[in-house]
Amino acid sequence: MNQIDIRGSLMENKLKANGESKSIRQLLDTQKYKIDYYQREYKWTTDNVIELISDLENKFLLNYSEEHERHDVKNYSHYFLGSIIVNVKNNEKFIVDGQQRLTTITLLLSYLNKIQQELLHNKDEEVFIENLIYSKQYGKISFNMDIEERKDIMEAIFSDKLIDLKENSESIKNIRFRYDDIVNNFPKTLKYSKQEYILPFFLDWFIENVDLVEITTYSEDDAYTIFETMNDRGLSLSQPDMLKGYILTNIKDDDKRNEANILWRNQINKLVEYDKKEESDFFKAWLRGKYAETIRVGKKGASNKDFEIIGPQFHRWVRDNKEKLNLVDTDTYFEFIKEFIFYSNIYLDLKYKSDNLTEGFEHVFYNNYNNFTLQYPLIMSSIRLDDTEQDIQLKIKLVSRFIDFFVVLRSINRRTLGYSAIKYTIFNLIKRLRNCDVETLSEILKDEITSMDEKLSGSIDLILHMQNKRFIHFLLARITNYIELKSKRESNFQSYIHRNIKNPFEVEHIIPNKYGDYLDEFDDIVDFDESRNKLGDLLLLPKSFNQSYGANPYEVKVEHYYGQNLLAQSLNQRCYEKDSNFKKFMEESGLHFKSYDVFSRKEIIERQKLYMAIIKDIWDSKQFDELID
Repeated sequence: MNQIDIRGSLMENKLKANGESKSIRQLLDTQKYKIDYYQREYKWTTDNVIELISDLENKFLLNYSEEHERHDVKNYSHYFLGSIIVNVKNNEKFIVDGQQRLTTITLLLSYLNKIQQELLHNKDEEVFIENLIYSKQYGKISFNMDIEERKDIMEAIFSDKLIDLKENSESIKNIRFRYDDIVNNFPKTLKYSKQEYILPFFLDWFIENVDLVEITTYSEDDAYTIFETMNDRGLSLSQPDMLKGYILTNIKDDDKRNEANILWRNQINKLVEYDKKEESDFFKAWLRGKYAETIRVGKKGASNKDFEIIGPQFHRWVRDNKEKLNLVDTDTYFEFIKEFIFYSNIYLDLKYKSDNLTEGFEHVFYNNYNNFTLQYPLIMSSIRLDDTEQDIQLKIKLVSRFIDFFVVLRSINRRTLGYSAIKYTIFNLIKRLRNCDVETLSEILKDEITSMDEKLSGSIDLILHMQNKRFIHFLLARITNYIELKSKRESNFQSYIHRNIKNPFEVEHIIPNKYGDYLDEFDDIVDFDESRNKLGDLLLLPKSFNQSYGANPYEVKVEHYYGQNLLAQSLNQRCYEKDSNFKKFMEESGLHFKSYDVFSRKEIIERQKLYMAIIKDIWDSKQFDELID
């Protein structure tokens, strides 16, 4: 073990602490950690998870070879994941700093344990990791991240169950969301190499060769002093700070340098004011969108290229690629700052539209809701410095609409949207869209949609399951919102998807979960469950409605549907009696809405076809031509 004495860097405090480099196995095996009061909420984002998984994938694949045996993994290079601070009190370990990483590691281990059981053909290949996640005594599970308020969500994740998150804390919600991010973004390259099952190799490497430094203290005063010192932002420069220093150093004219410094500072303040992480996220999106020419191939020995390097080291990438960016003299470095301001203003506009449903730019909001993090470089790739404001806004509409198509087509056809699975496709599209005029942009995007293997016809078999519940909720919200707007009714898409409201909308099954009432209609309980989960048997209804009527027979529920949104009302005969706008919409669209006195297998199939027809209307590629016109 490497013993690291941190007292040298903090001698003025005369602290009693030492650091020890540990693998994930050494850190978590039969160890229990509680959370100290310095850190409470778990706040990692989707981007944090994607970046960690991508780094792990890249580092592992640099070492892996199909010729290797399992024992060769011990010679693979190590990956350093940072440090954690632990305070020992009454023989218990309290995490002062580092719970974000340990929580994420635990979530990743839980997922790896799950897929290992699913993919394992030979029990001898199993890597035993359950003891890194939890221990069991007298039949009771105790998680190694021993935090009482997280027990239910961790048990739900470990046993593949859903729980209601509405009344839970930010940490609990984020834990569930970040686990879903791991599920959606874990790369196939760490499961298989060609047809070879390599997950055990990665698991061995992950638990034995990924290291953290555990800094242990024995008093709360020492723990807090170390925490405060190591997290003092004034002690280290951020990537934007280092990039700024490089750019200003190369502006030799004093007046211009002073002007550039003011321009840079003011623009960075705008980014930070929106969110602290945006100053770095913007540079990654901008430089990838406008300048990245290469991307790492997913095979052994491949090195990181533009796309990967720009992530954690964009300041160095700019310095190393100054010719590519035409940085040759004072004027060009000054122009770089002007370009930075131009694109960061567009980026801030996109961030606002992604967080706030804006008329005409709804798809930017939809894509953000679906966690499509590559939206920003893809949109910015097409925008030129000499574009008119009208062209800029039109390009935003075109590209964001394409992304919405891309997300829905893949999701309907059970294709992952994980970062590793789509980054090559999106990277190549970034290069195709770069600096296009509006007409060319539209043609490329239509061609991309047409050439996709996935088609909207996949919606005919769409079924609700644990992994796609969020998408099904989104899809029902889009369908409901669409038919209401087309029928000239008030409609609020955000109200259909927001969870943090008093009475949120939930996915409701039209047929109640009472197999005994449908024995003549379905072959067995499996057939019944599968039919109930088809899209055609689903609606969005307020939580209070589901609690009051969800278990009632259809004949009772349908009477109450009339007081709900239009998609639910359309099951009731009264919906067709007086609403002239709805009737006009049906006639013009050719959509075959109808009411039902009873609802079972045949009706589910009919309703599924109706939903499929609505989906084809919403996601019609003619929209690109209409925007240009």
